[in-house]
Amino acid sequence: MSIPSLHERSLSLDHQLLTNLLANTENILIIQDLDGVCMGLVKDPLTRVIAPEYLRAVKSFTEHFYVLTNGEHIGTRGVNTIIEQAFDNPAIAKEKGFYLSGLGAGGVQWQDCYGNISHLGVSEEELAFLEQVPNKIKTYLEELFSQENYGLGSEQIKKGIAATVLDNKVSPTANLNVFHEALANSADGYRKLQIKIQILMEQLLAEATQKGLKESFFVHYAPNLGRDTDGKEVIQLAEGKHSGTTDFQFMLKGAIKEVGVLVILNRYYYQRTGSYPLGKDFNVREAPHQQEELLEIIKTNFDPAMMPIIVGVGDTVTSKAQEINRKIEFKRGGSDRGFLELIQAIGKEFNMGNVVVYVDSSDGEVKNRKPLKLEKSIDNDQEVWRVVEGAGDSRDTDDPLRLNVVFPGGYKQYTSCFQDAARIRK
Repeated sequence: MSIPSLHERSLSLDHQLLTNLLANTENILIIQDLDGVCMGLVKDPLTRVIAPEYLRAVKSFTEHFYVLTNGEHIGTRGVNTIIEQAFDNPAIAKEKGFYLSGLGAGGVQWQDCYGNISHLGVSEEELAFLEQVPNKIKTYLEELFSQENYGLGSEQIKKGIAATVLDNKVSPTANLNVFHEALANSADGYRKLQIKIQILMEQLLAEATQKGLKESFFVHYAPNLGRDTDGKEVIQLAEGKHSGTTDFQFMLKGAIKEVGVLVILNRYYYQRTGSYPLGKDFNVREAPHQQEELLEIIKTNFDPAMMPIIVGVGDTVTSKAQEINRKIEFKRGGSDRGFLELIQAIGKEFNMGNVVVYVDSSDGEVKNRKPLKLEKSIDNDQEVWRVVEGAGDSRDTDDPLRLNVVFPGGYKQYTSCFQDAARIRK
């Protein structure tokens, strides 16, 4: 019986095979998320830490590696600051090109390894509106807690608001991680807070419409339960110890990760061939959102002979059963699902061995990920571990996304594998 290739496997723990693929495949493209994947998932983004060894490993892949994140590269809570803090001399990051190339803010913020930034397809009017959003979130929270303190002290509220308001340039965010911890004994209070923030986001969308920016923005909930019939993301309310949606991101329309795959692929082809299949100025804001349409664009414009093996790496994939009209339906979401599904679909369309990698970040400070379930058996007197339950609902057997390789040990286990591959490749 033939041994299945990596892209044909599900929930595989064969990390050596992934190492070999990354190290020895010349035409390979790695598209990777950040938080929970190459650094710990924490409640306060300011406390994130990234290992310099990992950053040096990225350099071994040069144009074969790009990040794709809903976070941002720049700003007080951007990843660039975390990278600078990884070195004794922060200036080394820019001098040696240790910044992470790729897309931030869901796909509208492009950066090269030297920290040069551009905001693709974003107007001055949109930037001006976004600049006001962090203060609007702060004012709203201050008024909200002045009316009801949720059983919290004034200093606790003040620090909580400071940690909650993320003043990202093109994706301002309300991050409720700190308040989820503070309201650990009041699940109803935390759910009430989630709903209040959701109301605020709807108000901000209405304000944008009044200023002639109706088609400019949307709200990204992380994690979420997929999209409703109108295409809007569905909030995941807290349940038990599971925090549900913690990040409420006010984002530019079109800034969804699956479209970001096309932007990265377009630039990758340019590096390989000297021409952009979709044009030099192609950006996420001028592309469709449906997977079928995105695939059609790729089929029409990208030379199959030059198509790389794409490895997608993420940590946020959800699937949750809901009873609707006495019938069980599964709500599938997670901020990494869309781009991982597209990478998988490109592999099938072009007959490439594209690989989906899942990093279990459930052991981080943020408790909104379902852990992988492992089982040990004895085979020829050897202990053998296998994954018996993935990241989604165990009953969701029709989930189209196949997680080929998984890292139950989290980001440290994944980055160790990545660094091994980099050493061999170098």
